[in-house]
Amino acid sequence: MKPTIEFQGHTIPAEDFFQRYQRAATALSAAGVKPGDVVAMMMRNGPAMLEVMLASRWIGALWCPVNWHFKTDEVQYILTDSAAKVFIVDADLMSGLAGLDLEGVGAYAALPYDTHGAAGEAVPVSLASWESFRDSDHGPAVAASQPRGATFYTSGTTGRPKGIRRAESTPEQAAKALTILRHVLGFEPAMRALVSAPMYHSAPNSYAIGASQENAHLFIETRFDAEGTLALIAQHRITHAYLVPTMYVRMLRLPQAVRGRYDVSSIRFVASTGSPCPPDVKRAMIEWWGPVIHESYGASELGYMTRLDSHEALRKPGSAGKPLPGVEVCILDEDGNPLPQGQAGLIYVHQPAYADFSYIGNDAARQRMERNGLKTLGDIGYMDEDGFLFIVDRSADMVISGGVNIYPAEIEAALQMMPGVVDCAVFGIPDAEFGEALACAVQPVAGSPLNSSAVQMYLKQRLADYKVPKVISFHDDMPREDTGKIFKRKLREPYWAGVNRRI
Repeated sequence: MKPTIEFQGHTIPAEDFFQRYQRAATALSAAGVKPGDVVAMMMRNGPAMLEVMLASRWIGALWCPVNWHFKTDEVQYILTDSAAKVFIVDADLMSGLAGLDLEGVGAYAALPYDTHGAAGEAVPVSLASWESFRDSDHGPAVAASQPRGATFYTSGTTGRPKGIRRAESTPEQAAKALTILRHVLGFEPAMRALVSAPMYHSAPNSYAIGASQENAHLFIETRFDAEGTLALIAQHRITHAYLVPTMYVRMLRLPQAVRGRYDVSSIRFVASTGSPCPPDVKRAMIEWWGPVIHESYGASELGYMTRLDSHEALRKPGSAGKPLPGVEVCILDEDGNPLPQGQAGLIYVHQPAYADFSYIGNDAARQRMERNGLKTLGDIGYMDEDGFLFIVDRSADMVISGGVNIYPAEIEAALQMMPGVVDCAVFGIPDAEFGEALACAVQPVAGSPLNSSAVQMYLKQRLADYKVPKVISFHDDMPREDTGKIFKRKLREPYWAGVNRRI
């Protein structure tokens, strides 16, 4: 795997980058990392992050990306739950992790990269420099081990993230998985690929790994910029990109005069996953860029399951596509009985190209999602007469905002500790840019002076900013089921009235 890396206007040649992550692999091995161990990493998109990922892959370790928006408690939980052997963090992020307990974890701070691809000025931190440790003499280069992949954390309805641990793939599964990446993400030799979505998420992470497997010229952006993306495509004749619906919306909102400045005709394949793309947004992108927009339904646990190209999207607006070859998709009722075409039920899937997985320390959650060898994420949908899958709702409370999975239970658990709060409920409401936004209904103690700003400030001190609801409402009483559980549907429905989608 020898990708050429383009970052901040500077090219890191393939051989140079290969030597860099080889040194990183040898350093990780010297730090005691063995096949199957976890290397946690809290890093922004950049060469250093990909370097750690490929180095971990080389020695058979599991790389575990941590969302760099997380606060101390959130990071601490992942380091402890995953039993991370090493933690590598962007140096400037350490100031936001006061009190982090790193006992038993080898921890290193990565310095910011300047425009020459080398380590920039040091940022004062208490950790040893990752770059210095990587480039120290640790003896002969280590031999490659069987790749194990990544450990991703996906939020759960218990309020704590669930760590996904995948079993070792057989050679046949590894070959099938690579074929799927080429089919779903459009990978091909000599591709010039762009990734600007945060690589702490599984889909852009796998996109960067897959592009590296193809020895691509990989353009990594620290963050997405609408006009900047168009400029990159035009200047560097980029052929492939990973984008999500929120990015489409931001580019489409650019004035026509701005959009017209840039030639995007080099683009051959755009992959989009993570959240459903509104049909009108997708149609507008196809009219602008041509039939290069592709969507897939997938998940960290199950991998990619369906694919929809541009022609199919225009013919079947709102569909998530047809099942990939070898993938079984069934629509079942709550008792496990198959439902006829056009009738919505729980979506169950069997994807044999990926090795089975477990949730770290949470076998019960893993068992609940399986029925007779089929697995469900709790999504509700139906199959039409032509075999296309349509996703209409979720049985769980998960909110997808801008492609990011957010589980209300975690936010509710934090807010219920706030003085003056009797109870609360967090749920998704429609948002033109992000697909969904967070809303929170709060039942305060009678006479309490609670207000929206106080609630948001309380949560910002405990959770990543994107988990803080934008809309806060206050209620003297909450609608409840006979069991006493809050009837979220009644709180949620008024926001979705007149909206022709439910997620």
